Amino acid sequence: MGIVLASIDTAPPPVVLPVAAKQAKRPPANPQKFAVENRASAIDGMGAFAAEAIPAYKKIGEIRGESITVREAHKRVRGQARIMMIEVSDKRAVDASASTDALRYTNHSCTPNTVLRIRQGRVEIYAMRAIAVGEELTADYGETHHAGTLRCRCGAANCRGAL
Repeated sequence: MGIVLASIDTAPPPVVLPVAAKQAKRPPANPQKFAVENRASAIDGMGAFAAEAIPAYKKIGEIRGESITVREAHKRVRGQARIMMIEVSDKRAVDASASTDALRYTNHSCTPNTVLRIRQGRVEIYAMRAIAVGEELTADYGETHHAGTLRCRCGAANCRGAL
């Protein structure tokens, strides 16, 4: 008669977690892909400046804020000297007034080096060309609520003169 060895498993039985516990909330990924710093701008007030070289056509990051209705956005901008509001659709806007994102200080230029893209309600900023360290990030704001009544201060050779 042979000897039979029995394996004794000393490990505790597996713990079965509810689905919600398995899918624990992770913090959202950081949408800022390149370092950007804020400082005084020759264009207007504060500006967003590249703190590292940014290659052409790369996503720089996002401007985040409170998602509100366009109607509420129009109410909030009345009487404000500095407006950090971006319409993302005919019904929704992003109010970046309380945002900590450095990109919210991206100033307008008639010859911009970045472009704003609205994707799924998010405001993303992409480099239109290679951007050097220390260069101010600018975007063409396009149509604004100023309707051509605000003097443009971008200083570009092809400046349209107004926003």
